[in-house]
Amino acid sequence: MDNTKAPSNAIVLEFKEDTALTEMMRLRVSSLQRSGQKRQDGERLLLPHEAVYRLDFSTQELNFSRWYFSLIAYGRVTVTGISQHWTPDLTNLMTRQLLEPIGTFWRNADDPEDSPLKWLEADMQEFGERIAELAKVRKVMYFLFAFKDGAEAANLRCSVEFTPDN
Repeated sequence: MDNTKAPSNAIVLEFKEDTALTEMMRLRVSSLQRSGQKRQDGERLLLPHEAVYRLDFSTQELNFSRWYFSLIAYGRVTVTGISQHWTPDLTNLMTRQLLEPIGTFWRNADDPEDSPLKWLEADMQEFGERIAELAKVRKVMYFLFAFKDGAEAANLRCSVEFTPDN
């Protein structure tokens, strides 16, 4: 979003794909499909265009500053926070564990290549503040990233900046 330099005391955390957790969630979907079973009531299954990402907090007393987001080409990416402390071998993802608001970034196919990304500023501000609040009680937080309208994970860089809460 913002290409300015981070202040010297800023902590910039990059979202990293959790490939093992994404794969485990995909196995759950394929297992249900093979056995002909239905998902549990309220269970949220991973869709083919989604992946699980994570933020690891080395410091937990944080204030949200800004988002950094880069998407090569066009498409739409939505980021949904998950309130669950993840134990996917024991519990499935339930829809009630998905946080509001979600973050959405996009560039339309007819936009010039060098046009800035679009986003819902108020939602992104609230989402960043919510992440900072959850960091106070978490060392890791998980997110669902959904890639739509031509967006691909390989074309994405996403991080969030915080300042230490003194």
